[in-house]
Amino acid sequence: MSLSDDVRKFLENEGAADIGFADISTISPKLGLNSGIVFYIPYEKETIKSIKKAPTEEYLAEYLELNRKLDEIAIKCEEFLIEKGYNAYAQTTTRVGEDAEDNNQTFLPHKTIATRAGLGWIGKSALFVTNDYGSAIRLSSVLTNAKLDFGTPIESSLCRMCVVCRNECPGSAISGIEWNSKMNREDFFDYKKCEKKASKISKKKLKSDITLCGKCIYVCPHTQKYINKK
Repeated sequence: MSLSDDVRKFLENEGAADIGFADISTISPKLGLNSGIVFYIPYEKETIKSIKKAPTEEYLAEYLELNRKLDEIAIKCEEFLIEKGYNAYAQTTTRVGEDAEDNNQTFLPHKTIATRAGLGWIGKSALFVTNDYGSAIRLSSVLTNAKLDFGTPIESSLCRMCVVCRNECPGSAISGIEWNSKMNREDFFDYKKCEKKASKISKKKLKSDITLCGKCIYVCPHTQKYINKK
């Protein structure tokens, strides 16, 4: 098997639902680490069904657990590659925060790597969307210098005329403009409005300072297809 096959099998065995490889040579934040490995785990269907009206304790718990699990898998993938003689850097939640605080750097978004790997696209909600799970997923990634079999990048939205998330957004953060790979998030999505409203919702419904809403995840037709599939 090729190295790509080995990595894919390793990540699948660790619990990743889908895996992709991307050329990030022009955007990598780490010198020499020009290949991106991205993977995700979906939320449980019942968890997403529970957030029809507002975020729930179950949703918050699974959100935190998926982050923990993805960080664990990313570190294991990093170790796997290093043992094979490559350099690797797992973009865990802890490291991403430390990089931004200590080095005035921003990490390479998992969803950017995922679009370059061909796993899906950026929705009008600025969330990563897949055909199989909609946006009911959590992503993670690993940067490496290993030569991998890159996927075909997806460079434009597949949302088309759908504006369900725009119409349902409680913070009016979604413009309805379709994403493409040349755009910045601010060109089609107001993250400040999103954070402000999500913060209020979280304090009211979860009694927490965490910023969670989930409305755009729930209403996405691709998410609905996933959670209602028998």
